[in-house]
Amino acid sequence: MSASTLPARRETTLPRQGAEPPGQSGFARALRRNLTAHGFLIGAVLCFAFFSWYPMVREFVLAFQKTKDGRTTWAGWSNLSYVFHDPAFWQAWRNTLLFTGLALVLGFVLPFLVAVLLNEFRHGQGYLRLLVYLPVMMPPVASVLLFKYFYDPGYGLFNRIFDLFGLPAQQWLQSTDTAMLSVVIAATWMNMGSATLVYLAALQAIPGELYEAAELDGAGLLRKIWHVTVPQTRLVLSLMFLMQIIATMQVFTEPFLLTNGAGPEGSTTTVVYLIYQYAFNFNNYGGAAALGLCLLVLLAGFSALYVRLSRDSGD
Repeated sequence: MSASTLPARRETTLPRQGAEPPGQSGFARALRRNLTAHGFLIGAVLCFAFFSWYPMVREFVLAFQKTKDGRTTWAGWSNLSYVFHDPAFWQAWRNTLLFTGLALVLGFVLPFLVAVLLNEFRHGQGYLRLLVYLPVMMPPVASVLLFKYFYDPGYGLFNRIFDLFGLPAQQWLQSTDTAMLSVVIAATWMNMGSATLVYLAALQAIPGELYEAAELDGAGLLRKIWHVTVPQTRLVLSLMFLMQIIATMQVFTEPFLLTNGAGPEGSTTTVVYLIYQYAFNFNNYGGAAALGLCLLVLLAGFSALYVRLSRDSGD
């Protein structure tokens, strides 16, 4: 049999391993490749939408509604007007701003100074960092109750220390002069560990040559801090400053547990505690939502500034 009479062999081409079926769009191929990732992403988005976005939208709507006898009606601006004419509204804002100011003096400056001090140690930094961060790991309620014992006018630790130095005992939580300061001290001790570690990480990123050059120029410790440390950590300080404002203006746990919320003559009533009173003591959910909307708008401005600074740091 000659070669010309042999049947022609048909060449078959096997599909390449991992090749996509023909006729499938690029979007479908990408979706198929990333199906697991999209599943996790959709779950996270749904949780975030349900627990974060929906409450914010619901609060905005509720701020313009009134609910009475199970019936919800549109109230317009009446909730905001009612809140603005409430004397407790302005007192709560004054107390919140006072708390924020005192917390910035103590809770912003003190962690930075502690971080500078820790940065000078060459041995045992791990143990010192653990010691500084230990209050953050404690449950907030336990920390507040510990300070409530310290502030006790009869057998409290602080009054015993005052007695050793011959100083008169103080009514820490019962006096309008010291109640807010006492709350700030407790809050600073509870939360300064996180800020201290952030500052310490920023300090350790500063090149040592800058300090050596400053020493050659005859700079002492304070001048090195002012001319080297502060400029090199300026962005971190700005971001932490804004985060401190956002966090302190939402304070609730410390005054609620230390002074039962209001404190002597309302001296520790904060905006968030007033929201709690409107909602759960007065059953005025529209007023609570209106007050929360005011706080949301204010903090949104600081948050936008924080995001802007964060974006600039990434550039």
